[in-house]
Amino acid sequence: MLRALLLLVLVASPALARDVAVLPGQGALANAIAGAAPGDVLTLQPGTYAGPVVIDRALTVTGPATAIIDGLGQGTVVTITGDDVTMRGVTVTGSGMNSQDLDAGIKIVKGADRALIENTHVLGNLHGVDIHGGHDATVRGNTIEGTRQPRVNDRGNGIYVWNAPGALVEGNTVRWGRDGIFSNTSRKGIYRGNLFRDLRFAVHYMYTNDSEVSGNISIGNQLGFALMFSDRVVAKDNLSLGDRSHGVMLNYTNNSDISGNLVLGWMAPRADGQPQLGTDRCTFIYNAHKNLIYNNRFENCDIGIHFTAGSERNVLTGNGFVGNREQVKYVGTRDVEWSFEGRGNFWSDHPGFDLNGDALADSPFRPNDLMDHILWSQPAARLLTGSPAVQLVRWSQSSFPATLPGGVVDSFPLMAPPVIAVPPTYAQMALEAAENRAKGLQDDFDINDLSSH
Repeated sequence: MLRALLLLVLVASPALARDVAVLPGQGALANAIAGAAPGDVLTLQPGTYAGPVVIDRALTVTGPATAIIDGLGQGTVVTITGDDVTMRGVTVTGSGMNSQDLDAGIKIVKGADRALIENTHVLGNLHGVDIHGGHDATVRGNTIEGTRQPRVNDRGNGIYVWNAPGALVEGNTVRWGRDGIFSNTSRKGIYRGNLFRDLRFAVHYMYTNDSEVSGNISIGNQLGFALMFSDRVVAKDNLSLGDRSHGVMLNYTNNSDISGNLVLGWMAPRADGQPQLGTDRCTFIYNAHKNLIYNNRFENCDIGIHFTAGSERNVLTGNGFVGNREQVKYVGTRDVEWSFEGRGNFWSDHPGFDLNGDALADSPFRPNDLMDHILWSQPAARLLTGSPAVQLVRWSQSSFPATLPGGVVDSFPLMAPPVIAVPPTYAQMALEAAENRAKGLQDDFDINDLSSH
């Protein structure tokens, strides 16, 4: 009898869930939450609802974008403390601006698992969505626009992930604020298919392991994808278009797969119609070990790849280095082979031939010579770049390879680069960002000062 009664309760419970229409008014949303039972759907009608509010049970809060939850500048607008909460469609705005309290539009705290934030408009808050300890949260298809404080460090992150295993962040559009996604001390997250514009970093990793960054688009940010102090990361099929300083950064990142990414250093066209180089480094590898870096395309940067600080046992194969002012910056006393199992990389400045038709150049390629080392250590020597003496040194090294210093060697250069298309919509956004860059303000930090990250 008891078993039959329990079964009847379990079957009947979903039918008890109600769909409650909530009208705007003083305390209307807080009162509706207080009077709701787990499983209820609160449908907000157009209008303004005062926050802050706390959702402490398994509810769905839904409505059109014209249903606005306004925090009135006080703390976090919506705090989720219960499991299995869904927010969908509404607009959340008006958080406080206290960085120490991590004021946010929506905050998912520790112990609030399986939250779903979907198709909402999170506008003008310090942090947009803060997944602060809740497990298995999903943040999908939202429009998140942060503040535009003059100092970038006074802004918050679009999506802040802290100690939140299993987070899925996909299909969001994030603009303004500090970082698009800042993931810190977390693991097993998936961040895919998001669009980031007008930010410091598109994706910023700190101590985030066993996770994926895929199919994201970074346009006109200071830095595209900064993967720092993280292991076993998969970063694939991302686009970095016209980001100012770096497209992809690996800093103390190990045992990771970096593949199929495009870094394109666009700026507004010159008077002759050709694009200017607009990105400092397509990719920067700093003290990062045992990474597989393959089938990426690094194009139109001042430096294609800057490789430094003792990075060891990395494999680079199938990449395309196209039209960079300086393809590789690497200073070392020994040769470093950049090919794998007979397949190297494409170099647009390698005058190679393929007489046997195997799609590989018939001669190895060294992207740097002794003069490059001198120019890196003595920038004033650039005034002599075109002098006969410098050209004589370079000719002698090309004719007598034994005189070359240690550095990168590609024994099996490719004859063609990987092709990674840019959809026209994103190409237009990149050109607009480049044009705005010439008019914009300078941010208040040094991107090369790693301690500031």
